Amino acid sequence: MRRHRILALLIAILVGSGLAAVFVPAATAATADACTSAPNWSAGTWYATGNVVRYTDGKYYIAEHDNPGYDPTISTWFWDPYSCSGGGDPDPSGFVVSEAQFNQMFPNRNSFYTYSGLKAALGAYPGFANTGSDTVKKQEAAAFLANVNHETGGLVHIVEQNQANYPHYCDWSQSYGCPAGQAAYYGRGPIQLSWNFNYKAAGDALGIDLLNNPWLVQNDAAVAWKTGLWYWNTQNGPGSMTPHNAMVNQAGFGQTIRSINGSLECDGKNPAQVQSRVNSYTQFTQILGVPTGSNLYC
Repeated sequence: MRRHRILALLIAILVGSGLAAVFVPAATAATADACTSAPNWSAGTWYATGNVVRYTDGKYYIAEHDNPGYDPTISTWFWDPYSCSGGGDPDPSGFVVSEAQFNQMFPNRNSFYTYSGLKAALGAYPGFANTGSDTVKKQEAAAFLANVNHETGGLVHIVEQNQANYPHYCDWSQSYGCPAGQAAYYGRGPIQLSWNFNYKAAGDALGIDLLNNPWLVQNDAAVAWKTGLWYWNTQNGPGSMTPHNAMVNQAGFGQTIRSINGSLECDGKNPAQVQSRVNSYTQFTQILGVPTGSNLYC
């Protein structure tokens, strides 16, 4: 009985001092009705491993590590999404970048480049940002989005800005020619897909007739994202490996640059462009809460 009185006295002191409001017992998170009893997340509140909170967007998160109230949508080392049906990730795709993080990465993005469009495209290449450890998955997502950021000016540009280049992207030596027109195969989408042979190859891989209708890449967000993922996961470009393999096998972010535009940027040809990509990658890995890894440059 005495111990109960002492415990009650301690609780009373904590409540009176306001300290009780900034600590959520970890045991609460272990109950079956964790979501029902979960408090609203509050910045600066101490959370212990296992605590479940309701974020401002109405979604639930569980603390993977003790933390002093870090934002669950940013500090992914400390928090994971939590499903009220029994824990785990409520997102069927399991994509390692949340919508809040995506918006943080691209605060000025064109409304064409939707997060939902990106999510819809993931099924085309299920190994993307879904291979290896959680750290490797997030590094690959950051690497892809960093290169996309550079190619599109922060997801601002949907099509190539220099229209004088448009007629150059038709290779008439291909047997199928350029049925959409001499100037129809200019850069579009997150990786700025260009050339008739790339539209043909990407369309064949994705089951979409992009050779005859390249405009789909600038009119359909999911198609645009799919072409970016097609290149990332299947094309070596000027490099010796796909960007996907470069990240999964930990060859380094620099090898993704080489595979995308190495002939114009790597080996000292344009260090400012390389640095721009590295800066974005560094920023995005920080948002996702993972290290950059080595070999950042090409």
